[in-house]
Amino acid sequence: MKHYESRIDYLLIAILLMFFLVSLFMVYSASGQYQPDDPLYYVKRQVIWYIVGFSVMAVAVFFDYELLERWAMPFYCIGIGLLILVHFFGTFKNGSQRWFSFGLFEIQPSEFVKVFLVLLLSVFMNKLRGKKLTFSESIPITLKLSFFTVIPFLFILVQPDLGSALVIMAVFFTLIIVSGVSYKMILLLISNVAIMIGFFVFMHNHFFETFTKIIKPHQLERIYGWLSPEVFASSYGYQLTQALLGIGSGQITGWGFNQGKQVQSGRIPEVHTDFIFTVIGEEFGFIGASVVISLYFLLIYRMVIIALRANTLFGVYITAGAIGLIAFQAFQNISMTIGLMPITGIALPFISYGGSALLTNMLVIGIVLSVSFHSKNYMFSRS
Repeated sequence: MKHYESRIDYLLIAILLMFFLVSLFMVYSASGQYQPDDPLYYVKRQVIWYIVGFSVMAVAVFFDYELLERWAMPFYCIGIGLLILVHFFGTFKNGSQRWFSFGLFEIQPSEFVKVFLVLLLSVFMNKLRGKKLTFSESIPITLKLSFFTVIPFLFILVQPDLGSALVIMAVFFTLIIVSGVSYKMILLLISNVAIMIGFFVFMHNHFFETFTKIIKPHQLERIYGWLSPEVFASSYGYQLTQALLGIGSGQITGWGFNQGKQVQSGRIPEVHTDFIFTVIGEEFGFIGASVVISLYFLLIYRMVIIALRANTLFGVYITAGAIGLIAFQAFQNISMTIGLMPITGIALPFISYGGSALLTNMLVIGIVLSVSFHSKNYMFSRS
C-alpha cells in the first residue's frame, strides 16, 4: 500500500485544498450583494461543486490514464456533438448560447471539450514516438492537429465565447511546442497568427462594415473598453475601470475581508465569477494577490515534475496540455482584470464560482495525478 501512496502527489492535492479555502472566502465576500437574504447561497453551491469535483478527481486518479488513448476520439466526437446541440437547444444568456440548463444547475459543453481536445491531440503526438521532425515532416502532423483544433474552435467562437476559443488555441500551441515539430513550423504558425491580427486591424480601419460581420458587436465593444477604458468608463470600459479602481485601492495589504469598497457596493458586475480576482486584490492587496499567483506557480511546478517523471510520452503530452489549459486560463483571467488583455469571460481556475469550469479543471488534475500514480520507477530504466 505504501508503494502506491508514494506515487500520489500530496503536495498538489494540498494546493487544491488551499484553492478550495480561498474560493469559499472569496465567493462569500463577492456574492452577498446577489443574495442578501442568504449570504451563503453561492458558498453552499460552491461546496457542492467542489465535493463533486474532488469525487471526479479521485475516480480519475485510480483510472489508468493509458486507457484514455482508445477513448480519446469517441470523447472528442461526443464533445463536438454537444457543441452542435447547444447551438440549437442551449440557454441564451448574457449575449451567448453556450449552456444546457437543468433547473438548479447549468452545464457548459465547451469546458469539457477542452479536456477531450487535450486527450486527442496527445494521442496523435504519441504516435510520433518523440521523434524530432524536419519542416517537411512537420507539415502533415501540424495539419492534422490544426484540423481537429479548428473544429471546436469555430463552434465555440460562434456561441460566441472568445475566451474558451482562445483556451482551445492555447492548448494547441502548448502541445505543438512540446511535440517535436520543427521550430520553423512553430515560427510559421506564430507568424500566421500575427498576420491574421494585422488583417483584422486593417479590415477594421478600412472595411469596417465587412469587419462587423466577422466580429460580433459586443466583442468589438470589449476591445474598445480594453484599449481605452477611461474613454468608455460609463459604457464599454465600465467593468474594467471599476475593477482597476478596486485592485488599485487595495494597495499592499488591502481593505480586509468583506470590506472592499468596489466589491461590496456592487459596482463590479460578475465579481463572484469572472472578476473574482478583483476581490482578492481589493480586500487583500498586493500581498494577497501575490500569494494566489504563487499558488498557481506552485501548482504548475508540481505538474511539470509529474510530466518529467512520466513513463510514457502519452502521459507527458497529457500533462503538458493540462499545464497549458490551466496556466492560460489563470493568466487570461488575471490579465483581463488588470487591463493587460481584453475581457473574455474566463473563470479563474479553482477560485471563481461555477460548476462546469471547476469540474473540468478538477478532472484535468485527476488525469494528471493518474499519470503520477501509474508511473513506475524501474531500476534499469533510461532517464
